[in-house]
Amino acid sequence: MARPIIQIKSLWTQFGQFVVHQDLDLVVQPGEILSLVGGSGSGKTTLLRQMLGLEKPTRGSVHVFGEDINDTGGACLRRVRNRWGMLFQHGALFSALTALDNVAQPMRELRTLPEELVRDAALLKLDMVGITPKDALKMPSDLSGGMVKRVALARALALEPELLFLDEPTAGLDPDLSESFVSLIRGLHQQMRLTVVMVTHDLDTLFALSTKIAVLAEKRVIAVGTPEEVISLSHPFIHSFFLGERGQRALDVLRNKEPQHGK
Repeated sequence: MARPIIQIKSLWTQFGQFVVHQDLDLVVQPGEILSLVGGSGSGKTTLLRQMLGLEKPTRGSVHVFGEDINDTGGACLRRVRNRWGMLFQHGALFSALTALDNVAQPMRELRTLPEELVRDAALLKLDMVGITPKDALKMPSDLSGGMVKRVALARALALEPELLFLDEPTAGLDPDLSESFVSLIRGLHQQMRLTVVMVTHDLDTLFALSTKIAVLAEKRVIAVGTPEEVISLSHPFIHSFFLGERGQRALDVLRNKEPQHGK
């Protein structure tokens, strides 16, 4: 079996007397789209930030591409970080830069590529996410919410990453835009052979994209598996999260679409 892209072992996260994670284990394999779900206060975003090396756990290890990101630094850490991209919930574009310059920024920071190549590569990434050269020259304030998400996704893909982190990728989008964005992510996952780690509350997005779901509850990962495997488990949180009215509706939509994929 291939080496895991991410491997988390015996992770504890504690703030004062408050324990968020306790002996949490998680493995993300190459090519997966793994979604983290959990109730409020379960530490989904904290865990995502720990994978990114933005927060350090109280104890335990977080290995990404085989490197313990809490025990490495300098050039090694920069190399690891250049192998992943991050799509923040609200895009987090630089307001003073055009869409094109936002996407070009990670390439410019490398200081190894000529400017002409940087601009061509940024335009190519924007084209991959459906942003035209005309819109590439707009400022973020002149873009719709859906376009901001697409530009932010293009920036996350600027350095040809192997690993993509998504924080609530469809938050704030109406249903049509959300479905279009999900289709875009699915296509890029296949085209670029990405491994994806996603945090989302949206059940339609969850079922449409996830190859695996990791459920955070009781300060640990209580279940990891395909959507079908996870929802079949008997646990109060799983039952309330997946099998309520919203969950049943999302499952019905997914099941109604499945025969179309086989045609």
